[in-house]
Amino acid sequence: MPIRYPRPLLPGDRIAVTSPSSGIGKELRARLDVAIRSVEERGYEVVVGRCMDGTGHVSAPAAERASELTEMLTDPSIRAVVPPWGGETAIDLLPLLDWERIRQAEPTWLVGYSDMSTVLTPLTLLTGMATLHGSNMMDTPYRVPEGLLSWLDIAALPEGSRFVQTPPGRHRSDGWDDYRTFPEVREYTLNATGSWTRLDGDGDGDGDVEVEGRLIGGCIETLSNAAGTPYGDVSAFARAHAPEGLLVYVEAAEHDAFTICRTLHGMRLAGFFDHANAILVGRTSAPDRDSLTQHEAVLDALGSLGVPIIADMECGHVPPYLPLVNGARGRVVRSSTRNELVQTLD
Repeated sequence: MPIRYPRPLLPGDRIAVTSPSSGIGKELRARLDVAIRSVEERGYEVVVGRCMDGTGHVSAPAAERASELTEMLTDPSIRAVVPPWGGETAIDLLPLLDWERIRQAEPTWLVGYSDMSTVLTPLTLLTGMATLHGSNMMDTPYRVPEGLLSWLDIAALPEGSRFVQTPPGRHRSDGWDDYRTFPEVREYTLNATGSWTRLDGDGDGDGDVEVEGRLIGGCIETLSNAAGTPYGDVSAFARAHAPEGLLVYVEAAEHDAFTICRTLHGMRLAGFFDHANAILVGRTSAPDRDSLTQHEAVLDALGSLGVPIIADMECGHVPPYLPLVNGARGRVVRSSTRNELVQTLD
C-alpha cells in the first residue's frame, strides 16, 4: 500500500499554527512573531489557532486541542500544520482525534518534533500519510547549515522527489538561545564538532553501512508510551507499507541513560523495532550515568537486534536539525569518506 504525501507547498498557501501540547507564554510571543514572519517571507500565509495559551503545561483542554488539530488537518485551505514547539502530554490527544475524518481528508503536512512525535508517528502509522519530523515553528527562523534542509524546503517538494542531507559536522554543545532576550536570533551557536557514529559491531565507530528502509520514529520519552498500543503499531505499518523494512529513528530528549535503556528495552519488547533494517539515533545532551552512557544504553537495549546502529545524527533535541519524513523511503550511508541520508517521497 503506497504512502500518501501531501501536495507540495506553493506560494500563497496557508500554514496553520496550533499547540497540540504546550502553548506560548506572553514573554515568548515576540519570538513566535519572528517565526511567523520568517514563514511569511517565504510567501506563505500564516493563521494562528485558538489553542495557544502558555500559562500551563498544555495550551487548552485535550478535547479542544484535538478538535482544533482535526479541523486544521481536514481543512482543504490549510496545507501544513506546525506547533510552536513540543511539550509534555500530547498523548492525551490520541483517543480524541477524529482518525477516520483525518484519514478521508486530503493529506496535509503535520510538522514538528519532541512531544509532537506522539502525534506525528501515530498519524503516519494509522493513516499511511507522510508526516515531517523537523523543526518546530520557534526554530524556523534559524539559517540552516550547509548539508541540511529546512522543513519548508522539504514540504515544498513534489511527490517522487529525492533529496540528500549530510551532517554539517558542527552542533550546539549545551543549552538553548534565550528567546525572551533575543527573540530575533537567526544564527545557531554551533560550538562543538562531531559526525555520525556507528555503535554496533566493534564499537569504535568503524565499519561501512549502506542500508535502506521506510523511515519511522521519534522522541523516546514521549513516543514510547504509545508503543504496544493501537497508536504505536509499527509492525502493522511495516506489513502494510514497508515490506522492504524500516529505518527506525529514536532520540533522547532529557532522560538519563538508565531510563533511556529501560525505555528502549520496553519499546523493543513491544515490537517497535521488529522490522528495522537499521536504527538511527539522534545526538543527545541527556545525561550519562557513572556506569552507563547514552550510547551504551542504546546498545544494551537494541544491540541484540543485529542491525546497524548509527548514532549522533541531527534528528534530536541538539541543534541543528535534520528533518525526516515519516513514511519516506530512506537510504543511509555511513563510511570513512561519506555520510549521507537520502530520502525519496515515493
